[in-house]
Amino acid sequence: MEKQIHQGVVVSVRGSVIDARFDDFLPSLRHVLRAGDQGRILVEVHTQLDERTVRGVALTPTQGLARGSVIVDTGRTFCVPVGEKLLGRVFNVFGETIDKGEPVKEAEWRSIHHAPPPLTQQSTVSEIFRTGIKAIDVLAPLERGGKAGLFGGAGVGKTVLITEIIHNMVGLLKGISIFCGIGERCREGEELYREMKDAGVLENTILVLGQMNEPPGARFRVGHAALTMAEYFRDDARQDVMLLIDNIFRFIQAGSEVSGLMGQLPSRLGYQPTLGTELAELEERICSTGNGAITSIQAVYVPADDFTDPSAVHTFGHLSASIVLSRKRASEGLYPAIDLLQSGSKMLMPHIAGERHYRIAQEIRRTLTLYEELKDIIAMLGLAELSRDDQRTVYRARRLERFMTQPFFVTEQFIGTEGKMVALEDSLDGCERILNDEFADYPESSLYMIGSISEAKIDEP
Repeated sequence: MEKQIHQGVVVSVRGSVIDARFDDFLPSLRHVLRAGDQGRILVEVHTQLDERTVRGVALTPTQGLARGSVIVDTGRTFCVPVGEKLLGRVFNVFGETIDKGEPVKEAEWRSIHHAPPPLTQQSTVSEIFRTGIKAIDVLAPLERGGKAGLFGGAGVGKTVLITEIIHNMVGLLKGISIFCGIGERCREGEELYREMKDAGVLENTILVLGQMNEPPGARFRVGHAALTMAEYFRDDARQDVMLLIDNIFRFIQAGSEVSGLMGQLPSRLGYQPTLGTELAELEERICSTGNGAITSIQAVYVPADDFTDPSAVHTFGHLSASIVLSRKRASEGLYPAIDLLQSGSKMLMPHIAGERHYRIAQEIRRTLTLYEELKDIIAMLGLAELSRDDQRTVYRARRLERFMTQPFFVTEQFIGTEGKMVALEDSLDGCERILNDEFADYPESSLYMIGSISEAKIDEP
């Protein structure tokens, strides 16, 4: 039976917001409407204003669209291709390839709107997901099938850290990585594509990009598109997937723009009133089931480094681990610039991480906290005025801080040092030996930018 085509008329165009009247049939919410030359303007229905009028947000530029133009209901929601054939390719929000290669043929297309797996199907076992990065594995271990946030202001190294994790995951586990760029610069997407190609990890990776210059409607849906591709590998291919989102704040920002265009009253600090719901719709689909797991690492831009901002607060609630990047550590040259005290994980419990890991992590935190408290006294009176015990604590803390630095594979060409990946046992062993004062005679610089503790040399200048 031939599908009936329902035509309507555009009654208003206000930026990306399109109102359309359908006399015989009202399109459902989230249906795609096509308008303009050859249907190149795509509109997603957001609300039904009355029995004949719908209001939608365009996912493409609306140039050339006028009142009275014909608009057609496609009768379906937005769909993207899924499957093995997508590996090694770059897509936009519509599931079209943008890497100048051949279009993906004979792929299955699925709607980007899905309900999260029911609680009965979700895995209840907590497992640690290792990255090979010392500061993360020791103090903020990731959860398999969990969500980790990468918090930091502009220019402190979020994208570099995400790229390194992709390198380690694909190289070590031979798993599938899906990189989702929401509202990022086209330069970053292009650089990432080349770096992954050079590193030989592209054939196990899918890139989905919604760039800064695209309309807010497209940026708002690119996360759902990437997640739909990830769900195929978890549910159908029964594989573990690493989903990297850069940047979840841009998703919230796009939602705020869409909300403003739709005429909704703004909430606190100008954010959309539906911020919590929209974020939950995306985040709740990222989970572990009996078939496989989607483990997610999300870069979170923190406006003006203010962690009380509603976007940061709402995102925190969904995360099992928080990796906080510090501008102060970056300025001191301690890379990755992870704030060792502010970063944390729900996985760091004795029954999950193990008794030894928990004990060492707690001792590191205690040492670093004491050092923070002593910094004011050192600044005013000098190190010599501290008691013998306090001096030893300071020496330990400074060595721990330097041991937590690490050369990355993706920065080899910039710093001229070979990248290092460190097993959790080696990281814990190094921290324990520093806490036991085994390296008190070693210069601090000997622990800077090394892999395992065995690389430390006492004759460093």
